[in-house]
Amino acid sequence: MAELAGWLGDPVAGADFPETTLRFRNDRAAAEVGLAGLDDAEWVAHFARFAPLPGNLPGPLALRYHGHQFGVYNPELGDGRGFTFAQMRDGRGRLMDLGTKGSGQTPWSRRGDGRLTLKGAVREILATEMLEALGVNTSRTFSVVETGESLWRGDEPSPTRSAVLVRLSHGHIRIGTFQRLLALDKPDEMHALIAYCLENFPGPADLAPEGASPAATLLHQVVARLADMAASYMVAGFVHGVLNTDNMNVSGESFDYGPWRWLPAWDAGFTAAYFDDAGRYAFGRQPEAIGWNCGQLAVALRLVEDAAPLIAALERFGPLYQVAMARRWCWRLGVASAGAEADAALVAACESAMRAQGIGPDAFFFAHRGGRGAEALPALGDRAPLPGATDHPLWNEAAPPALLIDEVEALWAPIASDDDWLLLHDKVAAIRRLGEALRGVPGGRPVAQGHSLQDN
Repeated sequence: MAELAGWLGDPVAGADFPETTLRFRNDRAAAEVGLAGLDDAEWVAHFARFAPLPGNLPGPLALRYHGHQFGVYNPELGDGRGFTFAQMRDGRGRLMDLGTKGSGQTPWSRRGDGRLTLKGAVREILATEMLEALGVNTSRTFSVVETGESLWRGDEPSPTRSAVLVRLSHGHIRIGTFQRLLALDKPDEMHALIAYCLENFPGPADLAPEGASPAATLLHQVVARLADMAASYMVAGFVHGVLNTDNMNVSGESFDYGPWRWLPAWDAGFTAAYFDDAGRYAFGRQPEAIGWNCGQLAVALRLVEDAAPLIAALERFGPLYQVAMARRWCWRLGVASAGAEADAALVAACESAMRAQGIGPDAFFFAHRGGRGAEALPALGDRAPLPGATDHPLWNEAAPPALLIDEVEALWAPIASDDDWLLLHDKVAAIRRLGEALRGVPGGRPVAQGHSLQDN
């Protein structure tokens, strides 16, 4: 990122917090980037006081970008309460960022205080852990430190406690990063950003036609990644809530969790954000919204590329989404594919059954894991179970872990009233056990295993 830093972001400093109480450290994620050996004092020094990691970025960088927010273009965006703090390689050679949330004001804070509520940090722990278990390519909550400030917010009881969160992500380059360069008419910087993304977020060579330009190649890769992300949300029964272009990472990794929800029942019109009055980002409209965002990336890339190859890349979104839906649907059911037509029929039959029964995907996929209950769902009758699909003891229990909003509130209540974190720690352990039982995603990033949960 150093080669882009002069125009990609602004050097900033983290806030000087009155307290630093370590609440969550993700040693499983830290082990992937060589940081699990830090003791708690070192952890707090780096991830709450933001002492630079040895040999890393000299200081934090608040990134600049524009974006469409609920369809309205906003050129006044940027990292307003966070920054990129460090970069490193994981065990597979991927470039990874450590980015913050709630680390103080930046030039892009506008009227915000740059802070994060502790409840917001707890919700992000839960969202990222559950999404990872369900095979979604997601950022991971790396660290949460309580900071001792009282915050006033209009959407939760105030004053409320504050925290600073660090996330581990495969990059923070957004569709909105490209939109900013188009708005400012910066073709040289656009070429440099495209080259950076192709180098650091490489995709299979056959995703783009032979001889495609760098811009068209990148769009083919992003379309494939975001089509898979859209499918992963649907199979997880997850509603992100704020699918603006500034929240779309071109690496294909889901991130930035605010008013998220999991479905209590299969309902295409279910929304997560109380302010989404028109249902723009309702559950069933998420693929449409993500595809629209890909279109905005194509518009930005027109600064350096003709329309025809970009349109060709965009036209692949729908078919790639359908392929990803079938693959992920069969995976979560624990059954083998029976071909494109049969898989599409299976998805439709399952959706119909959930609507008829008034249940959500957590209960449904659990009940039919490995082809169980085929007598109630004939479309499962000719499916072979995946090897080991129901071997894990979790599949013999009464129900799987879920994360509906009532339970989220119940997990927060003892923290708010008695500073009791036991229920949260137990829930994270149960979610990780679900990830072990699901055994990763074919063609996606597998759930990491072999590391214990260590929280404070």
